[in-house]
Amino acid sequence: MNKVQSTLELLQVREVKKYFPVRKGGWRRVSGQVKAVDGVSFHINEGETLGLVGESGSGKTTLGRCINRLYQPTAGAIEMHIDGKAYDITAARKGELKEIRRNIQMIFQDPYSSLNPRLTIGDIIQEPLIIHGIGTPKERRLRAEELLDKVGLDKNQMIRFPHQFSGGQRQRIGVARALSINPRLVICDEPVSALDVSVQAQVLNLLADLQEELDLTLLFIAHDMSVVEYISDRVMVMYLGKIAEVASSDVIYEQPRHPYTEALLSAIPKPGIGRSRDRIILEGNIPDPAHPPPGCPFHTRCMYAQGICRTEVPALSALPGNPDAFVACHRYEELSLRGFE
Repeated sequence: MNKVQSTLELLQVREVKKYFPVRKGGWRRVSGQVKAVDGVSFHINEGETLGLVGESGSGKTTLGRCINRLYQPTAGAIEMHIDGKAYDITAARKGELKEIRRNIQMIFQDPYSSLNPRLTIGDIIQEPLIIHGIGTPKERRLRAEELLDKVGLDKNQMIRFPHQFSGGQRQRIGVARALSINPRLVICDEPVSALDVSVQAQVLNLLADLQEELDLTLLFIAHDMSVVEYISDRVMVMYLGKIAEVASSDVIYEQPRHPYTEALLSAIPKPGIGRSRDRIILEGNIPDPAHPPPGCPFHTRCMYAQGICRTEVPALSALPGNPDAFVACHRYEELSLRGFE
């Protein structure tokens, strides 16, 4: 996406960790920790879309839920700037957390289970307004009608129930619900992965249009690099709970610096009959986050791994000449990786 970028930070994440205890035995004693998110730091500027990409099990969704305090982080700090005031999300109490959540909303992956089947569409969209005490009943109804129009649905459908809509229509309803209270940040947790390809494009176009019209800030979580490229200003690649690479969308697709990013880019299909690209097939599966490998988390599947990769964890380093791009790879300066062609 090509637009003027704000340099004002809306969200600052510093060394966030989220560990889940592993319990075994009859007494359910803690025998270990699943390191779903392991020391992640980044920021999101006002009005930008940050794409967060990685395989299943990389920690993307867990990180998104830590930002909204659906999960309490094990360690680290998450700070949000609202109207000149900084809110510490990780330490916020109930009253302050409610104010924070008024400014952070989520669009969930599954459009079927994320909508209450007992409520009408009008009630679903108005529910956040009621929770936060916004508007009169008439104003809330008019707001719901306005949002249905914005997402391409008819206001006369407000009295219908979720089961009467298709998957793409349900996701549009989820978008309308998320926007009902004018949030500053919308966390999109794989919002198109459960939809058909043609419907994916419609929902992506809708999000892109609304982002520009309403000056939204988006954290867009996905596992599909082609989807992330379409909507994101910057892209952050995660692997096994850590950040592998961060850069602007143009830079990361043209010149990746991390071998994992190269492999993800090679999986993007080429349009056209009979066209294909040389895919990089990663051997094995993503390691168990309860027992991460020593050294670089990716070295067990990396074709470029050397001795240092197996013993030392690479730091997330700024790229020379590009202070907004970072990579966690011991060999990034000497490798010449293939981008999206």
